[in-house]
Amino acid sequence: MPLTLRTAAGSDVGRRRPLNQDSAVTSPRLLAVADGMGGHAHGEIASSVAVESLAELDTRLAGSDLSGLDLLGELAKAITLAADRLTDLAREDSALRGTGTTVVALLFDGSRFGILHIGDSRVYLVRDRELHRLTRDHTLVQALVDEGRISLEEAAEHPRRSMLMRTLQDGTVVEPDLFHHEGRPDDRYLICSDGVTAVLTDTEIHQVLAAAPEPEAAVERLIELANLGGGPDNITCVVADLVDGDDAVAADGPALIGAAAAGPPR
Repeated sequence: MPLTLRTAAGSDVGRRRPLNQDSAVTSPRLLAVADGMGGHAHGEIASSVAVESLAELDTRLAGSDLSGLDLLGELAKAITLAADRLTDLAREDSALRGTGTTVVALLFDGSRFGILHIGDSRVYLVRDRELHRLTRDHTLVQALVDEGRISLEEAAEHPRRSMLMRTLQDGTVVEPDLFHHEGRPDDRYLICSDGVTAVLTDTEIHQVLAAAPEPEAAVERLIELANLGGGPDNITCVVADLVDGDDAVAADGPALIGAAAAGPPR
């Protein structure tokens, strides 16, 4: 029996930013979050372009049999299209040069996910009551940790912990991580921007995901806690439970969240 995603999503501007530069999209096939680069030119446009390109992919696949689909190839094509669109926009308007965003996206075929990741937005999995981080941040600090030059404790307090090494940006070749992941019944996934992870530890995230009975409650609690911790950045999260098809409620899609839903002018 195919598995189905039961999903909730939310996005909040936080307590220190004047504008929400995060975007997200959800559907029965697709989960994605994009975090426009704060402090850069029109990050909300970059995140919207990324999410809209993925939403177009989702619309094209709606009603299709996804078994045998090249999940990673489809994600790569969608994000390359987004990069091309950002480049075209920057050529038309110099104010948009340097526009960039993180992207993390999951494309689901009923049993397996294709995952695309670039930047420091993250995917977490709760399976058998244990938390697993499925993505690796493309940041300077993560590279220093990987090289053994600093500890995880030092990374959490490093003054350059938000410095990104890879993003989706105009005028550059996009280089995402692409990999498959096999889903299991009762898996719970969190896809989030660093407005969550810059405030909450993995332990705190795990506690919320383990305690919330439904995805909606988990989303609300994560946003609440991130704001209680100061809300230094925009906060966006998608929580999805993988359930047997007969137990799931079918959902329409794609649904846009955050900046993409607001439709910033371009």
